[in-house]
Amino acid sequence: MNAAASAPGNGIKAAIIDAPGAEPRLGSVVLPPRMSGTTLVAVAAAPLNPLDLVIASGAFHSARHEAPYVPGSECVGAVLDSDRYPRGSLVYAECHASPATPGSFAAQVLVADEDLLPLPDGLDPKLAAAVGNSGTAAFMPLIEEARLRPGETVLVLGATGAVGQLAVQIAHRYGAGRVIGVGRDRAALGRLRVLGADAVVGLQAGESVDELAARLLAATGPVDVVLDGVYGVPLEAALRVCAPRARVVNIGNPAGATAQVPAGLLRGRQLTLSGFAGLHTPLRDKRAALTWLWTAVACGKLQLEVRTFSLEEFPAAWRAQSASPHAKFVIAPERLTQRTAPAA
Repeated sequence: MNAAASAPGNGIKAAIIDAPGAEPRLGSVVLPPRMSGTTLVAVAAAPLNPLDLVIASGAFHSARHEAPYVPGSECVGAVLDSDRYPRGSLVYAECHASPATPGSFAAQVLVADEDLLPLPDGLDPKLAAAVGNSGTAAFMPLIEEARLRPGETVLVLGATGAVGQLAVQIAHRYGAGRVIGVGRDRAALGRLRVLGADAVVGLQAGESVDELAARLLAATGPVDVVLDGVYGVPLEAALRVCAPRARVVNIGNPAGATAQVPAGLLRGRQLTLSGFAGLHTPLRDKRAALTWLWTAVACGKLQLEVRTFSLEEFPAAWRAQSASPHAKFVIAPERLTQRTAPAA
């Protein structure tokens, strides 16, 4: 794509990152002709994920883009042209944004057929999109990786963000005996109780591992499953309150890129530590999780605050996302009208 040289009006509207660390700008891109095995989608709802900001910063461990590109890792939209999907049908799409492959923060996106799933009838596109990346990042580590069992105690580190809020609800829905949310924002922590948290623990600046571990133990007792979205000192403290044979799954590291794991603790309690990265998980492996999430959100069994922005408001949404909002931001480039129904 020639994002840097393009001007509004010469192609489709899109948000563009010119270089690692640059602020996004609104421009346009020209998509290549659709080839067999790909589908052209009119974007209806594209969630803004922390992953998008980390990749754009140039600091992500698995991707760095030096040339201009259109960011965006997922969306829901209406099929415009495809060999596999009916025109006008709604689909969920995973996008692998790069300078050669524009992502989902655009009016249209071209996606490989294997990176698409049909959306269930009657599901709100914005809600379906909002629980995509965030929902699978909570569901798959808890249910498929840690294999949460009814009655177990679950500790969610980083519980006030979109992933953490969904994790609290998923653990509660799957019969966890106790669910404890950990985070920094006190107001957001208070709201977790409405979502199913049995207790909350606020992180404090400058607190030692020993101090945090003592407060966690008082609130949780021995923990069977830890969903760790922060790493660093909070994870080190959480390991100390793990029950024998506890399962710990890491999904992020905003609190630090390293953590000390005492060998005696790891072996003595026979802990299982693993990591989950949705970016490296094929969409076909997420289908069961997405089906559960979409069914739950359609029935009102999952709650998530969704804030919608137009593509013109994208730079402001990007800046707000960098401040770690306790809501899900969704970009809606176009209103879905007749495209939501298959063409006659």
